[in-house]
Amino acid sequence: MSADILRLSDYNMDDGVDGEIDLATAVDVAIRDLREILMCWGSEIARQRAEECESTLQRAYYGFVNCQKASQ
Repeated sequence: MSADILRLSDYNMDDGVDGEIDLATAVDVAIRDLREILMCWGSEIARQRAEECESTLQRAYYGFVNCQKASQ
C-alpha cells in the first residue's frame, strides 16, 4: 500500500487561483503534519510546521464559513 503524503507547506497561498483549500483536506493534512511536529518537538522545523498548520487551517475554516454564509 502506498499513499501520497501531503504537507501543509504544499498548499502555499500562491497555489491555485485564490489560495483556498477545502476544510476536509486541510484537516487531513493538518493531522499528518501534527504527527511530524510531534516527532521533532522543540525544533525550528516543528515551530515552522505548527505555524503553517495554523495558517492553513484558518484559511480553510474562514473559506468554509464564508461559503456557508454566501449560500444562505
